[in-house]
Amino acid sequence: MSRFLEPAQPAKVQQWAAANSPMRLWFSHSSEVPIYRQLVTQVVLAIVAGDLRPGDRLPSTRELARRFDLHPNTVSAGYRQLEHEGWTERRHGSGVYVRAQKDGRATAEQQIDQHIAGFFRATRELGLDAAALRARVLEWLASPPPDHFILIDPDPELRPILLAELRACTKWPVQETTPEQCCDKQTLTAAIPLCRPSQEKLVRDVLPKGFELVTLPIRSATGWLTPWLPAPDGHLIGVVSHWPEFLDRARTMLVAAGLPLDALVFRDARVRNWRRGLENATAILCDSYTAQAAEFPQKPYQIIFPLLADSAPAELRRYTHEPAA
Repeated sequence: MSRFLEPAQPAKVQQWAAANSPMRLWFSHSSEVPIYRQLVTQVVLAIVAGDLRPGDRLPSTRELARRFDLHPNTVSAGYRQLEHEGWTERRHGSGVYVRAQKDGRATAEQQIDQHIAGFFRATRELGLDAAALRARVLEWLASPPPDHFILIDPDPELRPILLAELRACTKWPVQETTPEQCCDKQTLTAAIPLCRPSQEKLVRDVLPKGFELVTLPIRSATGWLTPWLPAPDGHLIGVVSHWPEFLDRARTMLVAAGLPLDALVFRDARVRNWRRGLENATAILCDSYTAQAAEFPQKPYQIIFPLLADSAPAELRRYTHEPAA
Protein backbone atom coordinates (compact mmCIF):
# COMPACT_ATOMS: atom_id res chain seq x y z
CA MET A 1 0.00 0.00 0.00
CA SER A 2 1.44 3.42 -1.00
CA ARG A 3 0.49 6.68 0.60
CA PHE A 4 1.34 10.19 -0.51
CA LEU A 5 0.68 13.77 0.46
CA GLU A 6 -2.21 14.86 -1.72
CA PRO A 7 -1.98 18.19 -3.60
CA ALA A 8 -5.52 18.79 -2.42
CA GLN A 9 -4.23 19.61 1.09
CA PRO A 10 -2.46 22.97 0.51
CA ALA A 11 -2.81 24.14 4.12
CA LYS A 12 -0.94 21.06 5.38
CA VAL A 13 1.67 21.25 2.60
CA GLN A 14 2.30 24.86 3.47
CA GLN A 15 3.27 23.90 7.03
CA TRP A 16 6.38 22.06 5.95
CA ALA A 17 7.29 23.12 2.43
CA ALA A 18 8.07 26.44 0.82
CA ALA A 19 5.25 28.31 -0.85
CA ASN A 20 4.29 26.79 -4.19
CA SER A 21 6.79 23.96 -3.65
CA PRO A 22 6.20 20.90 -5.87
CA MET A 23 7.54 18.65 -3.09
CA ARG A 24 5.47 15.53 -2.44
CA LEU A 25 6.15 12.42 -0.38
CA TRP A 26 5.33 8.77 -1.06
CA PHE A 27 5.81 5.83 1.30
CA SER A 28 5.43 2.14 0.54
CA HIS A 29 4.86 0.06 3.68
CA SER A 30 5.28 -3.19 1.79
CA SER A 31 8.62 -2.29 0.20
CA GLU A 32 11.88 -3.95 1.19
CA VAL A 33 13.40 -0.44 1.37
CA PRO A 34 13.14 0.79 4.97
CA ILE A 35 10.68 3.64 5.54
CA TYR A 36 13.34 5.90 7.09
CA ARG A 37 15.48 5.42 3.97
CA GLN A 38 12.52 6.30 1.73
CA LEU A 39 12.11 9.51 3.74
CA VAL A 40 15.80 10.40 3.61
CA THR A 41 16.12 9.75 -0.12
CA GLN A 42 13.05 11.80 -1.05
CA VAL A 43 14.05 14.77 1.09
CA VAL A 44 17.64 14.74 -0.23
CA LEU A 45 16.45 14.59 -3.85
CA ALA A 46 14.01 17.43 -3.18
CA ILE A 47 16.83 19.58 -1.75
CA VAL A 48 19.17 18.80 -4.64
CA ALA A 49 16.43 19.58 -7.18
CA GLY A 50 15.50 22.82 -5.43
CA ASP A 51 12.01 21.69 -4.44
CA LEU A 52 13.11 22.31 -0.86
CA ARG A 53 15.30 25.33 -0.22
CA PRO A 54 17.50 26.41 2.70
CA GLY A 55 15.29 27.59 5.57
CA ASP A 56 12.27 25.48 4.57
CA ARG A 57 10.74 23.74 7.60
CA LEU A 58 10.06 20.01 7.45
CA PRO A 59 6.91 18.59 9.08
CA SER A 60 7.23 17.60 12.71
CA THR A 61 7.82 13.96 13.61
CA ARG A 62 4.32 13.73 15.01
CA GLU A 63 2.69 15.32 11.95
CA LEU A 64 4.51 13.09 9.49
CA ALA A 65 3.84 9.96 11.53
CA ARG A 66 0.13 10.74 11.84
CA ARG A 67 -0.40 11.69 8.22
CA PHE A 68 1.32 8.62 6.77
CA ASP A 69 0.59 6.15 9.54
CA LEU A 70 4.29 5.83 10.38
CA HIS A 71 5.96 5.01 13.67
CA PRO A 72 7.42 8.21 15.22
CA ASN A 73 10.71 6.41 15.85
CA THR A 74 10.98 5.68 12.13
CA VAL A 75 10.50 9.36 11.25
CA SER A 76 12.99 10.35 13.96
CA ALA A 77 15.55 7.92 12.54
CA GLY A 78 15.16 9.48 9.10
CA TYR A 79 15.50 13.00 10.48
CA ARG A 80 18.61 12.02 12.46
CA GLN A 81 20.15 10.62 9.28
CA LEU A 82 19.38 13.81 7.35
CA GLU A 83 20.95 15.90 10.11
CA HIS A 84 23.99 13.61 10.31
CA GLU A 85 24.56 13.94 6.54
CA GLY A 86 24.34 17.73 6.79
CA TRP A 87 21.09 18.22 4.87
CA THR A 88 19.01 19.54 7.76
CA GLU A 89 19.45 21.18 11.14
CA ARG A 90 17.37 21.00 14.27
CA ARG A 91 16.47 24.34 15.82
CA HIS A 92 15.66 24.08 19.51
CA GLY A 93 11.95 24.51 20.10
CA SER A 94 11.27 25.25 16.45
CA GLY A 95 11.69 22.06 14.44
CA VAL A 96 13.76 20.64 11.60
CA TYR A 97 14.85 22.92 8.74
CA VAL A 98 16.66 22.49 5.45
CA ARG A 99 20.22 23.56 6.06
CA ALA A 100 22.07 26.02 3.86
CA GLN A 101 24.81 24.07 2.15
CA LYS A 102 28.40 25.15 2.55
CA ASP A 103 30.09 27.17 -0.15
CA GLY A 104 30.29 24.86 -3.13
CA ARG A 105 33.50 26.36 -4.47
CA ALA A 106 35.97 23.69 -5.45
CA THR A 107 39.27 23.28 -3.65
CA ALA A 108 42.49 24.29 -5.37
CA GLU A 109 43.15 20.65 -6.31
CA GLN A 110 39.62 20.26 -7.68
CA GLN A 111 39.95 23.43 -9.72
CA ILE A 112 43.21 22.15 -11.19
CA ASP A 113 41.50 18.90 -12.13
CA GLN A 114 38.68 20.85 -13.78
CA HIS A 115 41.14 22.92 -15.82
CA ILE A 116 43.12 19.85 -16.84
CA ALA A 117 39.95 17.99 -17.81
CA GLY A 118 38.79 20.98 -19.86
CA PHE A 119 42.19 21.19 -21.53
CA PHE A 120 42.17 17.56 -22.60
CA ARG A 121 38.55 17.83 -23.69
CA ALA A 122 39.53 20.72 -25.96
CA THR A 123 42.51 18.83 -27.39
CA ARG A 124 40.28 15.88 -28.24
CA GLU A 125 37.84 18.18 -30.01
CA LEU A 126 40.71 19.69 -32.01
CA GLY A 127 42.01 16.24 -32.90
CA LEU A 128 45.56 17.02 -31.75
CA ASP A 129 48.21 14.34 -31.93
CA ALA A 130 48.77 12.80 -28.49
CA ALA A 131 52.55 12.62 -28.80
CA ALA A 132 52.83 16.24 -29.91
CA LEU A 133 50.52 17.25 -27.09
CA ARG A 134 52.67 15.51 -24.47
CA ALA A 135 55.77 17.21 -25.85
CA ARG A 136 54.14 20.63 -25.61
CA VAL A 137 52.93 20.01 -22.06
CA LEU A 138 56.44 18.92 -21.01
CA GLU A 139 57.84 22.05 -22.63
CA TRP A 140 55.49 24.22 -20.56
CA LEU A 141 56.28 22.32 -17.36
CA ALA A 142 60.02 22.78 -17.93
CA SER A 143 59.67 26.56 -18.24
CA PRO A 144 60.48 28.62 -15.13
CA PRO A 145 57.52 30.36 -13.47
CA PRO A 146 56.99 33.90 -14.80
CA ASP A 147 58.22 36.82 -12.71
CA HIS A 148 57.97 39.77 -15.10
CA PHE A 149 56.17 41.14 -18.15
CA ILE A 150 57.78 41.91 -21.47
CA LEU A 151 56.23 44.34 -23.96
CA ILE A 152 56.68 43.31 -27.58
CA ASP A 153 56.13 46.11 -30.08
CA PRO A 154 57.83 47.19 -33.32
CA ASP A 155 57.38 50.95 -32.66
CA PRO A 156 60.35 52.38 -30.69
CA GLU A 157 58.53 55.67 -30.02
CA LEU A 158 55.45 53.96 -28.63
CA ARG A 159 57.19 51.49 -26.33
CA PRO A 160 58.29 54.14 -23.77
CA ILE A 161 54.68 55.36 -23.49
CA LEU A 162 53.28 51.89 -22.86
CA LEU A 163 56.14 51.08 -20.48
CA ALA A 164 55.39 54.17 -18.41
CA GLU A 165 51.75 53.19 -18.12
CA LEU A 166 52.42 49.49 -17.50
CA ARG A 167 54.85 50.27 -14.69
CA ALA A 168 52.16 52.37 -13.06
CA CYS A 169 49.73 49.42 -13.31
CA THR A 170 51.83 46.67 -11.72
CA LYS A 171 54.63 46.07 -9.24
CA TRP A 172 56.09 43.37 -11.47
CA PRO A 173 59.09 44.42 -13.60
CA VAL A 174 58.20 45.31 -17.17
CA GLN A 175 60.77 44.96 -19.94
CA GLU A 176 60.57 45.65 -23.67
CA THR A 177 61.65 44.02 -26.88
CA THR A 178 60.90 43.96 -30.60
CA PRO A 179 59.14 41.20 -32.55
CA GLU A 180 62.49 40.31 -34.15
CA GLN A 181 64.24 39.93 -30.79
CA CYS A 182 61.48 37.87 -29.20
CA CYS A 183 62.30 34.99 -31.54
CA ASP A 184 65.07 34.21 -29.05
CA LYS A 185 63.63 32.13 -26.20
CA GLN A 186 66.29 33.47 -23.86
CA THR A 187 64.74 36.92 -24.19
CA LEU A 188 61.41 35.55 -22.99
CA THR A 189 62.63 33.36 -20.12
CA ALA A 190 60.27 33.70 -17.11
CA ALA A 191 58.34 36.43 -18.94
CA ILE A 192 54.69 36.96 -19.83
CA PRO A 193 54.59 38.65 -23.26
CA LEU A 194 52.34 41.68 -23.80
CA CYS A 195 51.25 43.39 -26.99
CA ARG A 196 48.68 45.88 -28.21
CA PRO A 197 45.70 44.56 -30.23
CA SER A 198 46.88 45.90 -33.59
CA GLN A 199 50.13 43.94 -33.26
CA GLU A 200 48.66 40.67 -32.01
CA LYS A 201 48.93 38.74 -35.28
CA LEU A 202 52.47 39.96 -35.92
CA VAL A 203 53.63 38.98 -32.45
CA ARG A 204 51.86 35.61 -32.44
CA ASP A 205 53.50 34.70 -35.73
CA VAL A 206 57.01 35.19 -34.32
CA LEU A 207 56.45 34.17 -30.70
CA PRO A 208 58.11 30.81 -29.91
CA LYS A 209 56.03 27.90 -28.69
CA GLY A 210 55.35 27.62 -24.99
CA PHE A 211 54.39 31.24 -24.23
CA GLU A 212 51.06 32.85 -23.47
CA LEU A 213 50.44 36.21 -25.13
CA VAL A 214 48.40 38.85 -23.29
CA THR A 215 46.69 41.47 -25.46
CA LEU A 216 46.52 44.80 -23.64
CA PRO A 217 43.17 46.62 -23.39
CA ILE A 218 43.36 49.99 -25.16
CA ARG A 219 41.37 53.06 -24.19
CA SER A 220 38.59 54.36 -26.40
CA ALA A 221 39.71 57.74 -27.72
CA THR A 222 36.10 58.70 -28.47
CA GLY A 223 34.87 57.78 -25.00
CA TRP A 224 37.74 59.62 -23.33
CA LEU A 225 37.32 62.75 -25.44
CA THR A 226 33.55 63.13 -25.07
CA PRO A 227 33.54 64.71 -21.56
CA TRP A 228 35.93 67.41 -22.79
CA LEU A 229 33.59 68.51 -25.56
CA PRO A 230 32.49 70.92 -26.75
CA ALA A 231 35.74 72.83 -26.30
CA PRO A 232 35.24 76.52 -25.46
CA ASP A 233 36.02 79.05 -28.18
CA GLY A 234 39.00 81.37 -28.00
CA HIS A 235 41.45 78.87 -26.48
CA LEU A 236 44.69 77.52 -27.91
CA ILE A 237 45.29 73.79 -27.29
CA GLY A 238 48.78 72.34 -27.50
CA VAL A 239 49.34 68.69 -28.44
CA VAL A 240 52.75 67.25 -27.55
CA SER A 241 54.19 63.74 -27.89
CA HIS A 242 57.32 61.76 -28.65
CA TRP A 243 55.13 59.43 -30.72
CA PRO A 244 54.28 60.75 -34.21
CA GLU A 245 51.18 58.58 -34.41
CA PHE A 246 49.85 60.21 -31.23
CA LEU A 247 50.11 63.61 -32.91
CA ASP A 248 48.48 62.37 -36.10
CA ARG A 249 45.58 60.66 -34.31
CA ALA A 250 45.04 63.62 -32.01
CA ARG A 251 44.87 65.95 -35.02
CA THR A 252 42.27 63.73 -36.69
CA MET A 253 40.13 63.26 -33.58
CA LEU A 254 40.18 66.89 -32.43
CA VAL A 255 39.40 68.31 -35.86
CA ALA A 256 36.64 65.73 -36.34
CA ALA A 257 35.23 66.76 -32.94
CA GLY A 258 34.85 70.33 -34.16
CA LEU A 259 38.01 72.09 -32.98
CA PRO A 260 39.35 74.49 -35.60
CA LEU A 261 42.83 73.63 -36.81
CA ASP A 262 44.10 77.13 -36.05
CA ALA A 263 43.20 76.55 -32.37
CA LEU A 264 45.62 73.60 -32.18
CA VAL A 265 49.41 73.62 -31.85
CA PHE A 266 51.24 70.35 -32.47
CA ARG A 267 54.75 69.70 -31.17
CA ASP A 268 57.02 66.69 -31.68
CA ALA A 269 58.87 66.33 -28.37
CA ARG A 270 61.83 64.71 -30.15
CA VAL A 271 62.61 67.97 -31.91
CA ARG A 272 64.73 70.74 -30.35
CA ASN A 273 62.85 73.81 -29.08
CA TRP A 274 59.56 71.92 -29.15
CA ARG A 275 58.28 74.05 -26.24
CA ARG A 276 58.29 77.22 -28.36
CA GLY A 277 54.82 78.74 -28.65
CA LEU A 278 53.23 76.55 -25.99
CA GLU A 279 53.30 79.35 -23.43
CA ASN A 280 50.25 80.80 -25.17
CA ALA A 281 48.25 77.57 -24.92
CA THR A 282 45.40 77.20 -22.45
CA ALA A 283 46.10 73.46 -22.04
CA ILE A 284 48.48 70.83 -23.36
CA LEU A 285 47.31 67.38 -24.42
CA CYS A 286 50.07 64.78 -24.16
CA ASP A 287 50.82 61.11 -23.58
CA SER A 288 51.88 59.56 -20.27
CA TYR A 289 55.58 59.30 -21.12
CA THR A 290 55.98 62.81 -22.49
CA ALA A 291 54.28 64.26 -19.40
CA GLN A 292 57.10 62.80 -17.27
CA ALA A 293 59.86 64.55 -19.21
CA ALA A 294 61.90 66.91 -17.08
CA GLU A 295 61.59 69.70 -19.65
CA PHE A 296 57.82 69.39 -19.92
CA PRO A 297 56.23 72.74 -18.98
CA GLN A 298 54.34 72.73 -15.69
CA LYS A 299 52.05 75.39 -17.09
CA PRO A 300 49.65 75.60 -18.82
CA TYR A 301 47.18 72.92 -17.72
CA GLN A 302 48.15 69.34 -18.66
CA ILE A 303 45.66 66.87 -20.13
CA ILE A 304 47.19 63.37 -20.19
CA PHE A 305 45.65 60.78 -22.49
CA PRO A 306 46.44 57.23 -21.23
CA LEU A 307 46.67 54.65 -23.97
CA LEU A 308 45.76 51.73 -21.70
CA ALA A 309 42.15 51.24 -20.64
CA ASP A 310 41.10 51.44 -16.99
CA SER A 311 40.78 47.65 -16.98
CA ALA A 312 44.53 47.16 -17.59
CA PRO A 313 45.58 46.93 -13.89
CA ALA A 314 42.96 44.25 -13.20
CA GLU A 315 44.00 42.35 -16.33
CA LEU A 316 47.65 42.29 -15.20
CA ARG A 317 46.68 41.24 -11.67
CA ARG A 318 45.27 38.03 -13.14
CA TYR A 319 48.90 36.99 -13.70
CA THR A 320 50.68 38.62 -10.75
CA HIS A 321 47.99 38.00 -8.09
CA GLU A 322 48.71 41.42 -6.61
CA PRO A 323 45.95 42.83 -4.38
CA ALA A 324 43.85 45.61 -5.90
CA ALA A 325 45.11 49.08 -5.05
